[in-house]
Amino acid sequence: MTDDATPQPDGTHQPYGTPDVPRVAVRGEARIEVDPEIARIGITVSARGVDRRAALEDLTRRNNAVLDLVKSYGDPVEKLETGAFSITPELTRQGRGERVRAYHGRVVITAELCDFTALGELTTRLADLELTRVDGPWWALRPDSPAHGQARRQAVLEAVKRAREYAEALGARLAALVELADLGAEDAGPRMMAAPGSAMRSMAYGGAPEEHAPALDLEPQRQTVYAQVNARFTMTPPRL
Repeated sequence: MTDDATPQPDGTHQPYGTPDVPRVAVRGEARIEVDPEIARIGITVSARGVDRRAALEDLTRRNNAVLDLVKSYGDPVEKLETGAFSITPELTRQGRGERVRAYHGRVVITAELCDFTALGELTTRLADLELTRVDGPWWALRPDSPAHGQARRQAVLEAVKRAREYAEALGARLAALVELADLGAEDAGPRMMAAPGSAMRSMAYGGAPEEHAPALDLEPQRQTVYAQVNARFTMTPPRL
């Protein structure tokens, strides 16, 4: 029986190899830029009233108007979620007793779209609604985007190329791959980064206009995908 800690002729248990079977350890890196696949916007619907019931009714009406508008775009809207709801009393600062001056209501909605032409029109129409604020867009790739695999493949090819160059510099050649380790440097999740000047914030206090405002022309922000790997190879004895 062989002790695992005992060096073997092929160098498999020697972290740094042997004179007969030397090893070379390298890092492969890749950085690619691709077009985004999805865009996310945040929608905040607000209401204010001296009566709680009236504030709730206004908030419900405006929230329904936003949801109906977003849903009317159909397939371009991949996801529509309500993130938070609140109704908060505003107290007066004068007098000894606590008196409610007004009620503030708010609903936060998130929409995710894959059609960026529809995105520009939708954001403009949302900004036309009463007491509605729009934030974004935040561009991203899907978690299963082919771009992630492309970056990983490039990182592996870079590792092989670098190891081969080291071996050739010693008059040797690569023999076998011993280890390939993913450093986890690539962001697996979508990268939601807003391009400069892409944040849109608006509050509409009047009724909906008779004509829709022109659709915003939004330029998608290219996404950067990173990948890194560590690789160890055995090589033929160098000619020193």
